[in-house]
Amino acid sequence: MHATATAPKSTFITGPYVPLEKKRLPAGRPRRWYVAHNRRLKAMRLTIALLDSGVYLPNQATNETIRRTAEQIELRPPSDATCRLVRTLLRYSR
Repeated sequence: MHATATAPKSTFITGPYVPLEKKRLPAGRPRRWYVAHNRRLKAMRLTIALLDSGVYLPNQATNETIRRTAEQIELRPPSDATCRLVRTLLRYSR
């Protein structure tokens, strides 16, 4: 029997973006897991905001630029580790 691959269907956006409902994080993980998870989420939000504002390269994203962007999108100022993660995400988004 021969399996055929079908092309994925196109999806059209018909309305404004509505964020998903937040779910509680799973209980019972070590604290460092929650810290790392939240750091990754914050870094992704910051990276998206930087890309939207025209910052595409890691060397354009100084700690000051990242912290200014966090202030604009109403996030708490990120740590140096989060700023490094943002630059890493920018590096690999290319």
